[in-house]
Amino acid sequence: MEANVEKVQESTKIPDSEDPDEEDINYMQEGETVPTEEEEQSTKKQDKNAPEERILLDDFFYDHEEICSKPFISPEALIPKNLLTFVHSFGYDSTRRVNLQLIGGGTIIFVAGNLVIFMDIKTKEQKYIRSSSNGGIGIVMVHPGGNYFALGEKGIKPNIIIYEYPSLKPYRILQGGTERGYSFVDFNLSGNLLVSVGENPDYMATIWNWKQEKIVLRSKAFSQDVYRITFSPENEEQLTSSGTGHIKFWKMVETFTGLKLKGELGRFGKTALTDIVGYVELPDGKVISGSEWGNMLLWDSGLIKVELCRKNGKPCHQGSINQFVLDEGELITIGSDGCVRVWDFETIDTAESYDEDSVLEMEPMNELIVGRNVNLQSMVKFKDSNFIWCAQDANGGIWKLDLSFSNITQDPERLFSFHAGVIQAMDLSPLTYLMATTALDCTVRIYDFVRNEELVTVKYRQGGTALTWAPLVSYPKGNIIAVGFHDGVIRILEIYDPQGLAHVAGRTQVGEAELRLKQALKPHTADVTAIAYGLNGEMLATGSKDSTVFFFQLGNPYVPVGFIRVPGPVVSLEWSPPFYDKSTLLIFCENGYVVQAACPESEELDTTLTFEIPLQKKYFRFKSIRSSIERNNEINRRKQVKEQKEKEKQERVKQKKEMEGENPELAIKEEEEGEELEEELPIIYIPPQPSPILCGFYSKPDTFWLSLGDYDCGYLYHCKFTNDQRISEDISKNEEEPFAFIAIEDASETPIRKMKFNSEKDLLFCGMEDGAVRVYPLKSNDYKLRSMQKFWSLSVHDNDYGHINQICISHDEQFLLTCGADSNIFAFGILPQEELGELLSEKQAAVPIPSISFAHDKIADDIDDPNAYSLENAKQKAEMDLILKMAEEKKAKKRMELNKLQEEFKQLQIKNAELPEHVQLNKKDFEIDKRIQDQINRQITDRIEMVYKEMAWEQEKYRIGLQKLKARFRNAIEYDTVIGHCFESDHKISTYRVTSFSEKFYQMKADVLQRSQMRVEQKSKENLCVDKTSEQDMEVDLLGGSQKPQAKVNVGLRHAERLQKMINKTDKAKTRIEQRKKEWAELYSSHPDDNYEDPNDVAAIKDAQEHMGDFKLKTAPDYTVPEHLRINAETKRNQLIRLEELIHELKSEMSKKVMDLRNTKLDIIEQITILRKELILIQTKLDPSQHLPIPEIPSMQPDEMPEKKFQYDPKKLLEFRDENLRSKNTKRTSEVNKIEKTAGTADSTPDSLDHQLERNTVKSLLYEMAPLSKLEEEIKIIEEKTNVNMQSEILRKISELMKNFDAELRVLCHQKYKLDIALKMADLRHVTLFQEVLLLKDFEKSEDILQDRVNQRMNEQMETQMKSEESFQQLEAKKRDIVKLQEKEKALYAAFQMSLGENNKHTDFLTKVFKKKIRRRRKSEAKISAGSEEESEEESDEEFGYSDAEDESDSDDGGVDDSACPETCDPVLFDNTLQLRERRLDIEDVLAEEKKTLELIRKEYDMIAKKVKVIDGAVKSAKHDLEVLQREKQQKLNELYVVVPLKLHQIEYIVNGDLPNDLVSGLVFTNMALTSLQRRIKELNVERTEQRELYKQAQQKHVQLLQDKAEMTAEIAELEEKCHQEMVRKFGRVVDLEALQTLSINMTLEELKEKIKINNTNFHRRTRQREDKIAELEAELIHYTRQYTCRLDQLNMLMMEKEKIETHLNSQQKKMRTELQKQRVKLSEKKELIQLVEKQAHEINDLKGEISLLMRKGGHILPPAQPSAPS
Repeated sequence: MEANVEKVQESTKIPDSEDPDEEDINYMQEGETVPTEEEEQSTKKQDKNAPEERILLDDFFYDHEEICSKPFISPEALIPKNLLTFVHSFGYDSTRRVNLQLIGGGTIIFVAGNLVIFMDIKTKEQKYIRSSSNGGIGIVMVHPGGNYFALGEKGIKPNIIIYEYPSLKPYRILQGGTERGYSFVDFNLSGNLLVSVGENPDYMATIWNWKQEKIVLRSKAFSQDVYRITFSPENEEQLTSSGTGHIKFWKMVETFTGLKLKGELGRFGKTALTDIVGYVELPDGKVISGSEWGNMLLWDSGLIKVELCRKNGKPCHQGSINQFVLDEGELITIGSDGCVRVWDFETIDTAESYDEDSVLEMEPMNELIVGRNVNLQSMVKFKDSNFIWCAQDANGGIWKLDLSFSNITQDPERLFSFHAGVIQAMDLSPLTYLMATTALDCTVRIYDFVRNEELVTVKYRQGGTALTWAPLVSYPKGNIIAVGFHDGVIRILEIYDPQGLAHVAGRTQVGEAELRLKQALKPHTADVTAIAYGLNGEMLATGSKDSTVFFFQLGNPYVPVGFIRVPGPVVSLEWSPPFYDKSTLLIFCENGYVVQAACPESEELDTTLTFEIPLQKKYFRFKSIRSSIERNNEINRRKQVKEQKEKEKQERVKQKKEMEGENPELAIKEEEEGEELEEELPIIYIPPQPSPILCGFYSKPDTFWLSLGDYDCGYLYHCKFTNDQRISEDISKNEEEPFAFIAIEDASETPIRKMKFNSEKDLLFCGMEDGAVRVYPLKSNDYKLRSMQKFWSLSVHDNDYGHINQICISHDEQFLLTCGADSNIFAFGILPQEELGELLSEKQAAVPIPSISFAHDKIADDIDDPNAYSLENAKQKAEMDLILKMAEEKKAKKRMELNKLQEEFKQLQIKNAELPEHVQLNKKDFEIDKRIQDQINRQITDRIEMVYKEMAWEQEKYRIGLQKLKARFRNAIEYDTVIGHCFESDHKISTYRVTSFSEKFYQMKADVLQRSQMRVEQKSKENLCVDKTSEQDMEVDLLGGSQKPQAKVNVGLRHAERLQKMINKTDKAKTRIEQRKKEWAELYSSHPDDNYEDPNDVAAIKDAQEHMGDFKLKTAPDYTVPEHLRINAETKRNQLIRLEELIHELKSEMSKKVMDLRNTKLDIIEQITILRKELILIQTKLDPSQHLPIPEIPSMQPDEMPEKKFQYDPKKLLEFRDENLRSKNTKRTSEVNKIEKTAGTADSTPDSLDHQLERNTVKSLLYEMAPLSKLEEEIKIIEEKTNVNMQSEILRKISELMKNFDAELRVLCHQKYKLDIALKMADLRHVTLFQEVLLLKDFEKSEDILQDRVNQRMNEQMETQMKSEESFQQLEAKKRDIVKLQEKEKALYAAFQMSLGENNKHTDFLTKVFKKKIRRRRKSEAKISAGSEEESEEESDEEFGYSDAEDESDSDDGGVDDSACPETCDPVLFDNTLQLRERRLDIEDVLAEEKKTLELIRKEYDMIAKKVKVIDGAVKSAKHDLEVLQREKQQKLNELYVVVPLKLHQIEYIVNGDLPNDLVSGLVFTNMALTSLQRRIKELNVERTEQRELYKQAQQKHVQLLQDKAEMTAEIAELEEKCHQEMVRKFGRVVDLEALQTLSINMTLEELKEKIKINNTNFHRRTRQREDKIAELEAELIHYTRQYTCRLDQLNMLMMEKEKIETHLNSQQKKMRTELQKQRVKLSEKKELIQLVEKQAHEINDLKGEISLLMRKGGHILPPAQPSAPS
């Protein structure tokens, strides 16, 4: 590490010999702009003129007074420099990132605007350092050693200043690091380097050798905001930066051009893009960072390795993680949720993720919740403790945290409390040194700004937005404060000293001051933005964003007077001074309006209905004049320039006249000078949106000054109300321009936000937009502000976001206080520093003493509800409630009168009904007028229609609600719970409550079917591929077998008959030999290897292993799951689906049977009803003594018809309505019940009438009875017996129907009991399957990955095996080709020997000629045309080559001359030898090429074989991994509990004759499995006996085969010896019989002879063709010669014409414009003719070539005489 640092330091030294340009290039990084040539030249000049590089000594310091920024004072202004002296800072910019540092023993450092505050934790004393740039401070960072700290400033070309502590002397100044400001700086661990990063626009990251003030490296960090950049604590050559939507990893890299700083941007991948605030570098180079959603991201090599969260997907922090700390092997995180959590570093460092979308879950080791409303931003450790930290709270606090996490751990302690966020309002006590402030953090705070202490803090529900201290005119004690809040509430607070009061029980500590609520009012519905007390002490005015101003009459309590509406949101309010004639209120609106309202007189106003009051108002709408001002300024400037030029011109003319004409040319030139063109004047621009009004004040009655923002800033505008601007409907069109203005120096972009005069009106204090304080000295009574020219200015608050919201002067005008949007409050002394110190030591704020009746005063009620009614809304609501109440009372009176009239009318109807019928009045008689009744009916109809319309929405709502309920609870039910009861017993049966399958189930089923179909298709494709490969192999074999070389015998027709027999004979011999060789080859190839295993035996062994019949326990440690028994989540899902379908089907079938049984019962009840009627009719004909009891009609119980619960009719609806309205209208319900009863009797009349008719008929029969005859008596007896029998039969039928039904129900009950058992087992199976699915789902992803890997490896294995097989086949084919070539070569040698014959004296010579190696021509691949013999003679020597052995010496042939045949040798034999030699050389060439090809194929085959072995290993490894996973999965499945119900007789696990209590060691076997095991034992015994017998037979057979082999070997040896003897006896030596058989005829010689004849015939034919062609070419040559002659004549003529035309052109050169086009045409024709001539010349040359060629072939044609070439 030290070596690297030395390397970095050495790189900063520039040797004298090096070129400065090269050094600049070394430091230039990606993203940095390249300097131009001019800049390079200027830098070169500066380098040449610059002195030698200085080396700063360790004891060198800068002068603080020289670099510290000072107030700006206008030139020639008599303003003292120490006009304002900084006293104290009461605020803390808690929202600024990393704004808390610790230095020394117990001093905290933080940035406050343009200051750096040093505050002692114990004494709370403050020291400060001002910025040197007046542009603000960006960051402060403490050196690791604690004796230095760095200040990164803001502004134009800001610096980084290193101060020494505790002397606070400036030690080093680093310049040129950025353009506008530094956002972060950091030291490395050793402290010798510093890194900084800039803000917008350059975002430049720079590494400094800060002790020598040199830039080491620099590069652009990013294109957006960068929050942090730090060195790695383990490797100082690595850095990390983060910010808006990025994180970047940097390295210092040594390149050939020097040291470079290279950055790698972190890639988020599938993780959402996030702003990264906090991160930390880990020792191994990884980086862990936070995210906006609170999870941690572990980065490795620029990628997210894993995302970490808490259990159940909870984030690590609720909100962003703002800082990471790696402390003593623990990772500490702090977040915006106010929590500090400690994590296990090793778990995070070794975290792995196998899936990009997965998130690693872990829990923190320790946790500290600081508080509820706490937002931790940063944290630093106290040096004197290992566990005590100081933390920055973005909600306005600084905490002391104990992170020891032990039994004695201290609770979090808030060291300091401040306002959080923008301070909205501030005011000072008019009597003492008290200050009140409020902000959106919902607090109101009281400070003693002399003692620099906070006295009291009160917190409310809503944030404060406005605050004013009541004047002494109204409250002489100065103890009342009015505070406005975000929800529109005004709270009147009283400050008092509680120490003089009796202590409340339980209160041990009492502060110096407390606040009490005196009154709470809500006059507005939006933010209260302004509060103003009238200067006469009688009226309070409040303004709000709701565009209203409310007035209150002061008193105890405050009395609302009323409010007025204004055109826009109120910005500020100002009452007119007391010396004005009228008391008016000046209202400044944000949208450019100014309203003046008169003070309301409460006696003249009526606020009974509303608080809105009519007041006399004047309006002023500001019209922008800035563009006009700038235009006029430009006109004046140009006018002055023009006048200046005119004066200069006149002076020059005067000087020229005085020069006495010595140079007259000057006068001429001066006269020729023209007027310069003026640029266009700026256009008049008025912004579309009016500029916002920031502040203003009265100058005199109806006249006021305004300060505006946005476009119109930079000026103060003097405006005036006109008398005609009263209240009008359209005030938006009335725009007025200011009648005067004042330009604010150096404030064109920074407007004045607040203005405050001192009591003498000779000083104007201004708070600026950029956080500066300006002081303008004024003359007395200068309401036009003409003396507002020179000023004193000091930057105080932050220049970017610290605009001043309020500026106040103390009651004695000795202090000035400012508050800004940067959460800072600064106190300044207006006196000199010496007098100020005496004042601070002598005085302190006096808290008002409470009144005597304070303890007895009632505590005011507060308004806590933000949605509470405002005063106006409450009044409107009360008025509306009163109107509604009066209306309801009136309605009640009318209803009572109507009820009385209705009672009287009913009494009259009753009396009328009691009268006789002839006296009674009809209903029509009560009608006074029919039209009235018609009108009433129409009204009723209209009302009914109206009710229908009014209730349409409700009706539709309830209808849709009913549909939703049905869809949710009823539509999915296929069978509801229906209970069927027996007629005569208590037996009953119920249906299953069966619900239909959901869409999710069908979708799952479809997915399963689709995946299974895809698997089937994939398997079919694989099988198809295998079939195709086998077919291809078969085709290859067939083609290989069919492509046998066939000898083509080219013989003449004359010798065909003679040679055909000989050829057939040799072919048959060859065929027999080939067949015999093939049989031997097949026999030898069938010989098995020593390690050969029969595939049938292998398959049988595998089958035996798989179907051995033993029972393999799945719990065994070496259990391997067979492939056909392997299961996965998809298989289990399929089983689960099938089980659910089966359960659904069984339940549906049983429910259907029960429903059919219920329908049968309904039919039986109907039949019984009919039979009962018949029985009653029969009994009417019988004597009562013969009557049998009539059975009651059975009824359906409610649980048998559950669907009736959902069936309703108007009767049920009326009953339901009556139940709801019973308590309200008892009379109406009684009438409805009467109507229902009458309706019920009306409905029941038909049955009663039937019974009455039957009774009447019986009575009539009884009355008409008379004495009967004997025949009639017999008939009566017969009928009586018949009726009795029928009565008995009907009763029997009824009883039989009921008994049969009961029997069917009991049978079905029995079936259902069995089905219940099966379904319960299915439910248990369902639970087991579901657990297995959940378990297998965890393995599914890894199993799919491994299975894909296995499939991939197997596919590779199949492909390589196919390639290996193809290569092997090619190898075998080449071997066969080589063997055939070798056989041809042997046959050729045998043919040569046969051609020599016996005892040939030239054998040696011819043998040498035959074996001689000669130079041979290579066979050209290109096709040579038949007529290109001349071209063939010009072929290069590259087409000739030598054989592979041409480099060998010719010693073997002994210098044999084969060019001529010896005289004694047979020429035919010699020629035959030469031909055989050519064939031998051809065979050798082909054999060499085939051997090369064979070697290449063998190498390829070996390579593929190696690859096959590698892939086989990969396949085995993948299968092994899959088997391990399957075993692990099986072990997990074994851990699941499976319910198996057993009966006692099924348990055979008995210990000592008893059933053990614990059955864990037992196994659950099915009877079938147990039976199969027992049967398999017997089968194995039989198989063992059979195998032993087979083994004995095989041994005997093996011995017999060995004996046969020995006998056959001896016999073969005898036959070979006999064959050799016969060959010696017949041929004299051992010969090759095969060659002898194939060489029965010298085919070569015959072929050569026949070929010679054919060649002679072809030669004569070609000679004739050539002669004919020569004649044709001669004729063509003559023809072309004539054409050429004609064209030469034409050329001569054209040349003559050309000379004439050129002569004519030379004479007519000036007159050729009109004839230019014609000449161009002629020139083009000329060019065409020239081209034609050139083409003809080329043709002539071609003809000459052909003629010369023909002459070489023997022609005698001389070329014609060539004419002279044209010049």
